[in-house]
Amino acid sequence: MTDKQKQFINEYLIDLNATRAYKATYKNIKNNETARANSSRLLANANVRAYLDERLKAREKRTEITQDRVLKELAKIAFADMKDYLEYRTDKTVISYDDNGEPIIDYTKIVDLIDSRYTDTSVIQEISISKDGVFRFKLYDKQKALVDIGKHLGMFADKLEHSGSIEMNNPFKGLTTDELRQIIGDMD
Repeated sequence: MTDKQKQFINEYLIDLNATRAYKATYKNIKNNETARANSSRLLANANVRAYLDERLKAREKRTEITQDRVLKELAKIAFADMKDYLEYRTDKTVISYDDNGEPIIDYTKIVDLIDSRYTDTSVIQEISISKDGVFRFKLYDKQKALVDIGKHLGMFADKLEHSGSIEMNNPFKGLTTDELRQIIGDMD
């Protein structure tokens, strides 16, 4: 494996952007299409792929960030329930009585936070009280986490549409069955 190939992989590991990594390694390449095609070819090279896999495994071991760990964190977000963090209730208080002696009741909505010792706070994005006394509680985006999990599990297939014709170089196009048999016979 060449030094340039190693440099490409080191650049690629920064952000997993092969086009950018190729242009950073091969400074004379300015065209994105050329860089994209050449980086794709490099990543398909068995030696380069083996070096990349080795570096990815080393990084995973060093950081202890694995696909399973990331998936578990996403699952915590995706399946978090507001009721695990907040309790809602309405308190009634008699504040006075009307002229007929009937109670005048004040209804107060109360939201209690469940003690953080009993909950997983890693899925909470925000807890705040504004200057006006408005309480705000927000979990991380459940839908985004579900989509990320679904993509990881291959649940969503991207639909690709192609317009135009596909040209294939077929050297046997237009040959008759007999001509094809003759070619096969010549190979024996």
